[in-house]
Amino acid sequence: MNTEIIEEGKFQYIESKGGDENLVLLHGLFGALSNFEGIIEHFSDKYNVVVPLLPILELPLKEVSVSALVDHVHDFIEFKGYDKVHVLGNSLGGHIGLLYVLAHPEKVSSVILTGSSGLFESAFGSSFPKRGNYEFIKNKVEATFHNPEIATKELVDEVFDIVNDRNKAIRVVVTAKSAVRHNLGDKLHQIKNPTLLIWGKQDIVTPAFVGEKFNELIENSKLFFVEECGHAPMMEKPEEFNVILENFLEELISANIEK
Repeated sequence: MNTEIIEEGKFQYIESKGGDENLVLLHGLFGALSNFEGIIEHFSDKYNVVVPLLPILELPLKEVSVSALVDHVHDFIEFKGYDKVHVLGNSLGGHIGLLYVLAHPEKVSSVILTGSSGLFESAFGSSFPKRGNYEFIKNKVEATFHNPEIATKELVDEVFDIVNDRNKAIRVVVTAKSAVRHNLGDKLHQIKNPTLLIWGKQDIVTPAFVGEKFNELIENSKLFFVEECGHAPMMEKPEEFNVILENFLEELISANIEK
């Protein structure tokens, strides 16, 4: 797949154009293209895999909010002219995906959540780390995964650089607080779209009980746990993740064809 970032107007994104079904991937607070490498490689030939880069760190400070990111996703999907999309989100990206489907259910073929916020999340605790504390950041990034070796130096450096840029760090904090205020516990029953939940059994950011609660509150949902896996199953257990996702999508698309 060509992972060259396309820039059009206010949008930056990659697009595989590998099929008629649009699979839109939404990253989290510290996420980027590298988080979805396994999905991109596996699905790009069969699906139109699209990753819009969310302007979490670029929005004017007064506009920083989860709602603004949802609006960005909506504007992007309208700009691209997609009739329908499968929305997959990790962490904050899942939260944004949920808010999008609540606002535009007619545009969503399915929702895929992995380690999604929206009900409960525990990231940096009650305070943001002091700038310059590399070891603290390293430990936090490693704790995101069941296997700390997944937290490469490159990944830790990316997060450390954001934390040490005052303007970016402020936007991360404001976005995180906005996400907490947008708790979706009383709205999830409204979602009728087919929903797949893939959760790391050892996730400490959005623990296993969060996946179970999503499964309870979203009527048409299926929950799969991935063993020995933390907050980002698509990174830590890509092969198992892709099998679950592929089976879900193929079953759903086949059922729609038969209608």
